[in-house]
Amino acid sequence: MRTIRPRLTHALVAAILGVYALLVAGATTALTDAAAACPTWPACNGRWLSLTSVSLEIVWAHRLLAALVGALLLGTVALAYAEGAETRVLAAIGVPVVCYPIQVLVGALAATNAVAYVPVLHLGLGVVIFSGLVLALAWALEARTAEKPSAEWDGAPKGDGDPEPLAAGSDDPGWRVLAGAYVRMMKPRLMWLLCLVASAGMALAAGPALTARTVVLTLLGGVLSIGASGTFNHVLERDVDRKMNRTADRPLATDLIPKRNALAFGALLALASLVSFLRLGLFTAFLGLTAIVFYSVIYTLVLKPNTVQNTVIGGAAGALPALIGWTAVTGSIGLPALALAGVIFLWTPAHFYNLALAYRDDYERGGFPMMPVVRGAAVTRKHIVGWLGATLIGAAVLAAVTDLGWLYAATVVVLGGVFLWMVVRLHEERDRTAAMRSFHASNAFLGAMLLAVLIDAIVV
Repeated sequence: MRTIRPRLTHALVAAILGVYALLVAGATTALTDAAAACPTWPACNGRWLSLTSVSLEIVWAHRLLAALVGALLLGTVALAYAEGAETRVLAAIGVPVVCYPIQVLVGALAATNAVAYVPVLHLGLGVVIFSGLVLALAWALEARTAEKPSAEWDGAPKGDGDPEPLAAGSDDPGWRVLAGAYVRMMKPRLMWLLCLVASAGMALAAGPALTARTVVLTLLGGVLSIGASGTFNHVLERDVDRKMNRTADRPLATDLIPKRNALAFGALLALASLVSFLRLGLFTAFLGLTAIVFYSVIYTLVLKPNTVQNTVIGGAAGALPALIGWTAVTGSIGLPALALAGVIFLWTPAHFYNLALAYRDDYERGGFPMMPVVRGAAVTRKHIVGWLGATLIGAAVLAAVTDLGWLYAATVVVLGGVFLWMVVRLHEERDRTAAMRSFHASNAFLGAMLLAVLIDAIVV
């Protein structure tokens, strides 16, 4: 077997993004509505490249992109043979190549037939094609980089990014320092993203009819519940935090805040969050309490110290704000809320495994069975590719079950492409800088996606 060169992985990335653009575009209402202007295939009412309206321009752009992606798939499989790729890589690429002509025929049927199951079949085939390419990329990267040395965790700095202005053991910290320590226990850096998740859930449920009261009460309850969860997490992990460079300067690890005071503060935040959620409904309050208990007890005490799947299962904690935002408006759970929650759940491992790579030694000192500690860096990097692929599929499904349009489609394709490229660079460079770059790209992808959901649902 010859060594796989970077050009094959680059071709796979291009093919993945081309297929994904088709997948997301086909799932959006913009293309669905435009298809009504062209009920025939391959020409539109007997005319080729008729661009007399925006709808026809959309249809022809989609069909031309489909032809280009087909050629790209053939070029990629030919390159894989020329490079002497592993049999499993060839097989993974072969499945999309075989399925793609079928996908084109189903797409033609979808354009000319109103049968309800045809678009679902079209989307399903697209998912199969996309998944095969992602699998091929993961295996190709593994073949190229798995045996090479990794340094993701080298040079990890002390502290988790929030400066602690008081050295442990000082007698009089002052009220400003203490106030900052209490804020730090609330993990404010988590708040902006989780509040965006809840906001996206509200926007999908209410659209332009979303009221200021619902927004204020939901986000207030969300901030308080996140603060309570973070505070309880600081209390329960204070002994382990002292062993880890990243967390050794946290307020409870340095005895800046007594455990009793922190517990009282966390309980007060939890109670206040429930009061806010109860103004929106009992079900919303129940989900808020579930989020606090899940992160504080199930994740912190049960999952994190005991199973390598802690990050995967723990993703449910980040997914709950999507359901909270939806129920704050409707009082029940709907399919779009579950789809949004699914995206967050799938995104969490693709996001957090990068941080686990960057701080592998710290997690090992703390006794946490994180993926890089238990399975190694190469396996973790491969899992990041897989979970990123699953995240992108989840984002396409969200488009299919909602009325989101081109802004959302463009955002997830472009930012998803950036995230994917950072993951490929992580495989190539295998150092802490690359891991953190991929980590920040994951944040940018999700943040931009959620903002696009808000704008598409409320403004556009």
